[in-house]
Amino acid sequence: MLTTGDTLSVASINLILFAAQQRGADTDALAQAVGISSEQLRDPDGRVLVRQVQALWREVISAIGDPNIALQLGELVNPVSIGVLAYVMMHSPTLGGAFDKLCQYQDIACEGIRTTGALIDSGTSGKQFLLSLQITSADIIYPQHALNSELSVYLSVMRALTGHRVSASEIRFSYSRPLDTSEHERVFAPARLVFDAPETSMIVDATLLDLPVLNASPTLSLLFEKHANDILSKLKAPSLTSRVKSEIVTIMKGEEPTLAAVADRLAMGVRTLQLHLKDAGTSYQQLLDETRKELAVRHLREHNLSTTDIAYLLGFAEPSVFFRSFKKWTGQTPGAYRLAQAS
Repeated sequence: MLTTGDTLSVASINLILFAAQQRGADTDALAQAVGISSEQLRDPDGRVLVRQVQALWREVISAIGDPNIALQLGELVNPVSIGVLAYVMMHSPTLGGAFDKLCQYQDIACEGIRTTGALIDSGTSGKQFLLSLQITSADIIYPQHALNSELSVYLSVMRALTGHRVSASEIRFSYSRPLDTSEHERVFAPARLVFDAPETSMIVDATLLDLPVLNASPTLSLLFEKHANDILSKLKAPSLTSRVKSEIVTIMKGEEPTLAAVADRLAMGVRTLQLHLKDAGTSYQQLLDETRKELAVRHLREHNLSTTDIAYLLGFAEPSVFFRSFKKWTGQTPGAYRLAQAS
């Protein structure tokens, strides 16, 4: 299931901005264009919205005139400068251990992509390691930039951690083959490249997993893992938007849940709640509409409730108001939607 409102670390944003700076772009202007302040950029453990990063890729490419900069990210920046996730990987004993930590703490760098690893048997090639990337955020509207940048950085990280110029044997991309693949071929050589694949992944020889990580420290590993776990715990805590939607559902019993009522249940002032939601890139009305739409769609798939009943359950004063709202959300009346689902 795709999610929205996902975030990634300021450290990851700074990598993109540094790469853009290397290509002559005005990074202050780029950050301001997508609503990221200089104050935010000074906190490496801070978070920004994935949708802002997607907008940043668009601005960066427009500024430097090169659509392939995401592929070059691992070459343009220090690959172990991605914050606490990099520190945890740097102090894993082996490359295989570093991959385990990458999969465990991926959300610290970016919540919008799930990274998993598995050993596979590829016949004559023997055991290989498959590192898979799956987009989990609906806010990622330019998947090629997100996937290219991660693969490019991962390859550079492998080389920086081990001191060996290791390479992948195969790279699979879940997006369509570009008209020009020369930069893909240069960056990932000598790997075999596959486009239009079911999932994006990097395949490496399993023997590489035993390569020791240079200067890894067990003591520092424990220290950085504690910090990483603290960050991950905060990320996994229910977000304010999900708490607001939960309260909306709880008090939606035949009347419209008001902003004041929800703020009271969350022990917040109305103005404070509004400001926090604005910082999260949303509003109370938007969350109310999203919640009503989700519930309306669910109820309409069940045939034991009339549309009038559904209107009441969603807190609309009149069925006609529900009908107009549902048509605005979906382009269909509730009756037409229900009929289409039944056919």
